[in-house]
Amino acid sequence: MGASTKTGKFAVGFTFASFFFIIIAFATPFWLQNDGERRDAKFNNLGLWEVCFTDFQDIHRFYDTKFTGCMWIFEEEYYIIHDFLLPGFFIAVQFFFTICFTLLLIGILITLIYLGCSKDNDRYIMLLLTNGTTLIISALCGLIAVITFGANGDNRDWMPNWEHNDMGWSFALAVIGVFLIFPAGVLFVVEARRATYRRLNEIGNQEAAYSMDDRKYRGGHTDI
Repeated sequence: MGASTKTGKFAVGFTFASFFFIIIAFATPFWLQNDGERRDAKFNNLGLWEVCFTDFQDIHRFYDTKFTGCMWIFEEEYYIIHDFLLPGFFIAVQFFFTICFTLLLIGILITLIYLGCSKDNDRYIMLLLTNGTTLIISALCGLIAVITFGANGDNRDWMPNWEHNDMGWSFALAVIGVFLIFPAGVLFVVEARRATYRRLNEIGNQEAAYSMDDRKYRGGHTDI
């Protein structure tokens, strides 16, 4: 069965650990949050899909609507400030982190198949390579997302009172999760390489044994 080696066990462990951090980061609204030092802060916190305001009004638009509470970022009520809420960098963060999360889900499914797969299965090595490649691509997408958000999330051109806005714990979990996916993917590739060598050695040993048996048979047949 799968994960019988240390490399395989560590790969599985890193995969499930990264999924734990990534799914929490994906669903929670604390990528950016107010530090709480300013009582009249208009911005409270934000995640990939939810934002929380307190009497927020976009002074750059000619309307009197104020936003209070937490809502889905694509809520119809927010359509008049979508160009403010969804700058290009944030859309890129949502896009790449969603790909990261989706590929990680695929990686989890492949990992579960790997755990029940026999090493003698003809597709065992391909399974390892596919999973390793999927996870590495997932990690790269996640890395693009967290670097982009880290560089632009708390700048002065986006959320109000930028000097009181800090990266939140959801973002920290996203960073941890992304950096756990990398070793998971690499270890699956390493395990695939080792499995390939083991299989080639087994084939070589079988051929050598067959050759020796064949010689003994021919030698015994000649003596007769």
